[in-house]
Amino acid sequence: MARIDVRDVKKVYSSGTLALSDVSLNIASGEFVSIVGPSGCGKSTLLRIMSGLDHATGGTIETIGAERAAMPSAMVFQEHAQLFPWMRVAENLHFAFDSLGVPHGQIRSRVAEQLESVGLQDFHHAYPHELSGGMKQRAAVARAFAVDAPVLFMDEPFGALDEQTRVGLATVLEQLWVRNKKTVVFVTHGIEEAIVLSDRIVVLSQRPGTIREIVTVDLPRPRDPVALRGNAKYHEYIARIWELLA
Repeated sequence: MARIDVRDVKKVYSSGTLALSDVSLNIASGEFVSIVGPSGCGKSTLLRIMSGLDHATGGTIETIGAERAAMPSAMVFQEHAQLFPWMRVAENLHFAFDSLGVPHGQIRSRVAEQLESVGLQDFHHAYPHELSGGMKQRAAVARAFAVDAPVLFMDEPFGALDEQTRVGLATVLEQLWVRNKKTVVFVTHGIEEAIVLSDRIVVLSQRPGTIREIVTVDLPRPRDPVALRGNAKYHEYIARIWELLA
């Protein structure tokens, strides 16, 4: 388990563009936090800074608890680059477990369990190019959870998928998160997706990105994305976030 403390983070690009300004945020251990905001507001930049893939111009990021893990964090992107194209799906997960030093006698059962958790048990011998976009993202999510990192960063992982596939993957992701309770930071353009998945939603302003409001989502879990559409509180959250974005 790990928590993330963000203090007065600022980001200025080499061109002089101010991308983020005075962003402060505390993410608790085991919390699922989504970041939404207008296009170009710095959502992905903030996520990359938090994950260590980019650096802040000012301020500090501290991840407390992750330093004890063999793999402190894992990433899932919109594209499927995290899957090795020359490896079958099961081999991709096998590699993840092997890199953590899991005994070889346990890896096969662990891979089978992980593939079943995302509904890919019948595609373990398939190569990534033989899978649909949704299946590739299921495999990427399975691999990210397989490395058992305490923090999972997700940058619009379902953004390129059709609505039906996105809804299905959101359900799979919530089930995995409820089971594992990792700390998750999730960037998305989908307001409904953020409400279905999140404990809290960070709403950023137009560039330079600052936090307009942090919305706490008080809806019982598990959350059925279809059933929630008949929930009045769900629609109140949608209206509030749209109001903040406007």
